[in-house]
Amino acid sequence: MRTPAVSLILKQVQALFEGQTGSPMAPAVRTHLENLLGDAITGAVGVSREERFRPHEVAVLLTDLRGFTSISEQHDGPALLDMLNRYLVRMTEIAVSHGGTIDKFMGDAVMVLFGAPVSHGDDAFRAVHCAVDMQRALLEMNRENRDRRLPELNMGIGINTGSVIAGLLGSDLHAEYTVIGDEVNLASRIEAYSLRGQVLISDSTRRLVEGRVDLGEPMPVYVKGKREQVHLHEVLGIPSLDKPVPRQEVRKSPRVETRMPFEYERVENKAIVPGLRAGTILDIGYHGALAETAEPVPAHADLKLHLHFARGGAGDTDVYARVVRCFEREGRPLACLEFTSISVQGGENIRHFVQMLLQGGGDR
Repeated sequence: MRTPAVSLILKQVQALFEGQTGSPMAPAVRTHLENLLGDAITGAVGVSREERFRPHEVAVLLTDLRGFTSISEQHDGPALLDMLNRYLVRMTEIAVSHGGTIDKFMGDAVMVLFGAPVSHGDDAFRAVHCAVDMQRALLEMNRENRDRRLPELNMGIGINTGSVIAGLLGSDLHAEYTVIGDEVNLASRIEAYSLRGQVLISDSTRRLVEGRVDLGEPMPVYVKGKREQVHLHEVLGIPSLDKPVPRQEVRKSPRVETRMPFEYERVENKAIVPGLRAGTILDIGYHGALAETAEPVPAHADLKLHLHFARGGAGDTDVYARVVRCFEREGRPLACLEFTSISVQGGENIRHFVQMLLQGGGDR
């Protein structure tokens, strides 16, 4: 049985080899590498062949491409696979250069560990530095994609630091070194909140990198499985290295798809026009929504919305909104809405609704 460290290095070498050559690594090459690495790695990191599971303080970095599902529907297989492969190879190179370990690829998502099986003493900063370099590298890759007439890729990144259980799972037939625990789940939740070009970190990570990293204001969010709100922080850059994060998203909040019935009334001269109409919210964020309306609504019109959230105790939420843009899709009138007036509790209801839907998955 290979040691965990050997398994990790073989996994990374194989990913780089296949990414560069486009061919699978021959079994004989893998066996030779394993024999060369086995004793050296076991002695270097102190991982015995009998050792299975133990706690590690780890920074978990998760990346995911935004909108890749729609991209995959519009491009043929070979071009798509080539673009995805170049992306994964580049992200792997950056992760390894910072001392990270590729835990797994999950489609277009990547999970990287810092602190297992080897601790460097500054793993949280390594993870943040890696994330910044990943976003900056993707900006350069998008220039290449434009030259090749390929779509641009956008990525969100989440990082959490905490204690996990690390070990080799599986049997002699197949085994993988990985980490499990609530801190891994939290990293996944944080990544779900990140917008295009954004790097978000947990409060535990913030405490370990504060002073070395330029951070935005704390963002309180709801996380599934947590009773209290969790504070997230956006990484804006690393000033000492002159590395700003090339944020690609102009929106100030995530948006999620839904099909939520609502009612609305027209507002003219600050007075509500009698007549309640029905519509459907198609996607929603903290500051606005896309809605299907009963009839075409002109741009710049003011509306009073009656939103109904299906969660106990929240009640209905009344919101005033302005129509930013109106258009038709397949004969249906649609309106882009910007919220103009909302109560504190109403805003909290919307945030909670968006955040719970967001953690259910899907492209953003």
